[in-house]
Amino acid sequence: MEPERFAELVDEAIEGIPEYFRSRFDNIAIDIQPLAAREISSGVGKHPWSLLGIYQGVPYPKRNSWYGNVLPDRILIFQKPIERLCRTAEDVRRLVRRVVIHEIGHYFGLTDEELYKLERESNAAPEPPDLGPPVDQPD
Repeated sequence: MEPERFAELVDEAIEGIPEYFRSRFDNIAIDIQPLAAREISSGVGKHPWSLLGIYQGVPYPKRNSWYGNVLPDRILIFQKPIERLCRTAEDVRRLVRRVVIHEIGHYFGLTDEELYKLERESNAAPEPPDLGPPVDQPD
């Protein structure tokens, strides 16, 4: 996939985040790299090809009065490992969304365990019943 199209998918995923959360983004940069640098992947004990994204910074809930004059937090999204796991462009779109949401979850202070639990619960949630078209209410 062309880097420009991949960047559009990342932007689309960010725009899909509810405004309540997006309005709380502060001092954060979201970047795309082809592959994690060795110092990044080794810092978390992973091979560069197994790392899809990473959050680096001070989570939003841990910021207080001392937080200031610091470099922006970073979310890095790694294009090649994501593409390697996918067969179609739609698969890439879905995985990019999942990775972006996961890393933003870290920005908001959630752990991997909490994020995986939320994802499992979300995937297990039954679809709401189809109630049919709305019924006009008499005046």
